[in-house]
Amino acid sequence: MNVACPYCYERINTRRLWFRCTGRKAPGRPACVPQKDPARKELTGIDELVLPSFPAPGRGLLPVNSAVHDVCNAVSGVKVCPHCHSRMPPSFGEGRSPLIAMAGAPHTGKSVYLRILADQLRHGMGLRFGADVKLIGDEQFSNTTGRADYLDPAGELFPGGQLYAKTQQASEGRRDPIVFGWRQRRMGRYDTTLLSFFDTAGEDLSSMSTVDNLRYLGAADALILLLDPFLIPRARDQINLPKSAYTTNQSTVDVLNRVTDNLRESRHLGGRKNIPIPVAVVFAKIDAFFDVWGEDHPLVQRPEPGPYYDETAGRATHEYVRGQLADWGAHDVDNHLTHNYKNFRYFAVSALGAEPDYDNDIIDPNGVHPFRVDEPLLWLLSQFGVVPDRG
Repeated sequence: MNVACPYCYERINTRRLWFRCTGRKAPGRPACVPQKDPARKELTGIDELVLPSFPAPGRGLLPVNSAVHDVCNAVSGVKVCPHCHSRMPPSFGEGRSPLIAMAGAPHTGKSVYLRILADQLRHGMGLRFGADVKLIGDEQFSNTTGRADYLDPAGELFPGGQLYAKTQQASEGRRDPIVFGWRQRRMGRYDTTLLSFFDTAGEDLSSMSTVDNLRYLGAADALILLLDPFLIPRARDQINLPKSAYTTNQSTVDVLNRVTDNLRESRHLGGRKNIPIPVAVVFAKIDAFFDVWGEDHPLVQRPEPGPYYDETAGRATHEYVRGQLADWGAHDVDNHLTHNYKNFRYFAVSALGAEPDYDNDIIDPNGVHPFRVDEPLLWLLSQFGVVPDRG
């Protein structure tokens, strides 16, 4: 089985994993010591000393769970990626591990959405589906990477009410993905699914020259595409927004075109076939329209949660959003998606649940109340068979 490494996005044959030496001393051999790893530095940016990585001998069609390091003759069960040498969980290769890419124009709110989604994964969705959900990483979530806040289950989502600073472009330094392990019992056995999320700067999608350098789009098994309704003129005219709420001149279709072209090229599709990966098309900041639509509007209602993805409710939401696009005069968005993707679905979400102070990047004084943030991910997980669907 070939899957994408959740850290460097290169494809891995799960029967050809590498291992990392444990540093234990075998009889008659000197113990290995930590050393520089150029491959690790190149693909992850991590330049610290680490014990050496080595390939395991192939054993036909069966996965290998341990190997002997021929230098020190010690046995290791520490699996690593053959490309970037990042440490993998012991269960890697035993289940689906979809790489879920995230893309969108600048100021769409991708980092805020991902922070809220991560919080819901750890504190709500695991309980709802009877799953053990935890962060998976090597040094990716140390204090030096800026991801330490994801590790603290009791930490504030936004300390002091302050929203995140703008995500840096890929050219300014490699950013780490956020990787979760989703472990649950299915049909009498336990399976672990790795979920890897990568948040790109919107500026990385501003031209084809930068999009072409983002390997994760080509490796993605699914895509969460965040779109900003504030960039649709007729939608923006319905609400009262400060100028600071929309600070880009990019059109929604321009962003779609660049993402689509990159996905086609990375998969060598040409123009005859539609892109096969499932795409959750997520309209963010939807709370801004609650007063315009009224509390009885279908997109303002919350579906009843259960240990499944509600396919019937999801299809209804898809059609309501499609109708809203028509009302906003955004037919070109739906036309592009229909003619380029085999499987896409619309969602309307609000990560914060209330409008922030856009001028000062501060959340509402009443706190954060996420609205339907988990639905795009649950739909994608149902596509991979990780969670059941109903209807």
